[in-house]
Amino acid sequence: MSRKPTIADVAALAGVSVAAVSKVVNGKGGISAPTRERVLTAASKLRWTPSAAAVALRSAKTRAIGMVAKRSPDLLSADPHFTLLISGLESELSPLGYGLLLHIVGEEPSAEEAAYRRLADERRVDGVVLTESRIGDTRFELLRTLGVNAVLIGTPWRADPVPSVQATCLDHGIRAAVDHLVDHGHRRVAYVSGPEDRVHTVYRRRVFEDALAAHDLAPSHSVVSDFTAAGAVEAIGGLLADRRRPTAVLFANDSMAVAGMSAARRLGVDVPGELSVIGHDDLPLGELVYPQLTTVRQDLVGLGRAAARVLLASLGEVEGAAVDVRPPEMVVRESTGPAPGRT
Repeated sequence: MSRKPTIADVAALAGVSVAAVSKVVNGKGGISAPTRERVLTAASKLRWTPSAAAVALRSAKTRAIGMVAKRSPDLLSADPHFTLLISGLESELSPLGYGLLLHIVGEEPSAEEAAYRRLADERRVDGVVLTESRIGDTRFELLRTLGVNAVLIGTPWRADPVPSVQATCLDHGIRAAVDHLVDHGHRRVAYVSGPEDRVHTVYRRRVFEDALAAHDLAPSHSVVSDFTAAGAVEAIGGLLADRRRPTAVLFANDSMAVAGMSAARRLGVDVPGELSVIGHDDLPLGELVYPQLTTVRQDLVGLGRAAARVLLASLGEVEGAAVDVRPPEMVVRESTGPAPGRT
C-alpha cells in the first residue's frame, strides 16, 4: 500500500467497523478481547499511527499528564512560580516519554471543571497535577468521579485520598523570617497575603502571627491582596500612608515583594534603611533587582519532581515515589536591615 493507511483500512483488515477501531484506540468499553486483539494486530500490520493515539494502541496510555491553571494568561506569565514547578515536573516526565499538557482557563468558575471533564472525556491524559489547594476544594471529588489519577502540590484543606506532596517543616522559613526581623529591632511588621480562599495563604499568615506572638508582638498590619504586582503596589501605598507605618513587610511571593519594594522606593522610602522587605519562593528575579531580595526559599522544582513521581508510580512507570523536597529556608540578601533608629 503506497498511500498512508487510514482507520478505515484498519477496520477493513480487522473485519470490524470504524467505530470499533475508534473505541479500541480510545480505550473505551464494549469491545471484546478477541476483537480488540484483531484491531491491534491489523494496526500493527499496516503500521498505522493515528496522531497522538499511536502509543495508546500499544499501551492504552496517552503518556500525557495534565495541569489546569486557574489564572489569567497575563497573571500566569508574570509569575515564575509555575515555571519552576513545570521544570520539576518535566525533569521526571520527559525521560519516560511523558509530556505535560497545560490548560490556562482564567478565573471563570465553571471553566476549570469543564477543562477537567474535557480531559477525561477525550482521554487526553493519564493523570493530572493539582496546584493551589483551596478551602472547600471540589476538584478531588470531581476527579474521582471522572476516574482520573491526581496528585496535589501543597496541603489539602482536609484529609482526602488524593495524594499530596509538600515540604517538611513548612513553617520554618516564615518563622526564621520573623526572627530575623525581630532580631534587627523591628516591632511594627506587616504581612501582605494572597486570596484567603487558598489553604497556603491562611496557613502562612497564621504561622506569621504565631511567630510574632512568640516575641510578644502582633502584626502591625495584615493586608489581603491577590498575588499580583498591582495588588502589591496598592498594598504598600496604603501601608506607607499610615501614621504608624510598618518598618518591615513580608509578602506572599517574590513578584509581589519586588513590586512593593519598587513602589516604596518610588515614594521616596529607602529600602532597607526605612523599610525592610521579605518575599517568598526565592525566584530568580530576586537576585536581579536592587537591593537584592531577602526571601523564604521554597523548593518548587523539588515539589514538581515529587508530584510527577507520585503520578508515575500510580501508573506503574516507576517504583516508589520518594523525592527529597527541601524544607523552606531563609535567604538573607540586601532588602532587610536594622529597624529605623537602630544601628
